[in-house]
Amino acid sequence: MPLRIAFFGLPLAALLLAKDGHSIELCALCRKDALGSHRARRVFGERVLVRPKVTDRALADRVERLAPDLVVSWFWTTRLPMRLVEAARLGGIGVHPSLLPRHRGPDPTTWAILSGDAVTGVSVHRIAEAYDTGAILDQEELAIDPRWTGWDLARALDRPSLRALRRTCQRISRGETIAEIPQDETRVTHAPALGEDEHAIRWSWPTDRVLRHIRALAPTPGAFTEIAGVLVTVLEARKAPRFPDALEPGEGYAEGGHAVIRTGDGAVILVRGEIDGAPVEAEALARLFLAPEPLLG
Repeated sequence: MPLRIAFFGLPLAALLLAKDGHSIELCALCRKDALGSHRARRVFGERVLVRPKVTDRALADRVERLAPDLVVSWFWTTRLPMRLVEAARLGGIGVHPSLLPRHRGPDPTTWAILSGDAVTGVSVHRIAEAYDTGAILDQEELAIDPRWTGWDLARALDRPSLRALRRTCQRISRGETIAEIPQDETRVTHAPALGEDEHAIRWSWPTDRVLRHIRALAPTPGAFTEIAGVLVTVLEARKAPRFPDALEPGEGYAEGGHAVIRTGDGAVILVRGEIDGAPVEAEALARLFLAPEPLLG
């Protein structure tokens, strides 16, 4: 039997759930410009709310009057009060872009790359009082391509995320008994949002960590460093095959139209970046170094 859903998040999931035959009784969008917003307004009309304050009593009263079967969260950006969740006959479910309990928190895709994970995935879980702690209803794994940036990984997780959400809603609507697996608290890791200072590249790190840091933060907010007094956002880099042993971590030079910077155990070549929001390629980055001759013969 189709579900009556109070939806919170990005509109694409609400539209797909409606396509599956479920009734979207409320469609609360976390962004007014998200992909599918215009279509959602056409399909759901006055049921669409843009960035409502979920702590407002009026919203809780409205959800309680609707008495939905299920509250669904798909990339909603704030904690949903339990009063909203408990207004639904079957409670609430959300989808998190990691294999919970690994990488609980707001930035799991960044931390999956920072941590060097080979595999990540998505988890459909019960919405609980504390973020990302509810029982697991479904999971789907995804191998991480070592070339992916944080943005690439986030986009790659969209399809399995939607697939797992739709599968779970269909199973609930058919009245299936779904195993609810409590999260193993001994395996919890956290994925907090990085502060601006934490975006800086620490050149004392090993090369692999530097490269993961750059990929994890690309294209935005971006990992940054300072070269000759210029703040550079590094969007792409690769391991340097050679470098002068005399260099200290953070020191660099230009060679063959590329900027090379020493790391804790090697060096990297800067491939692409940004300066003041404008894209710069390898040769422009190399020109920031003043040494007129390469340090390697």
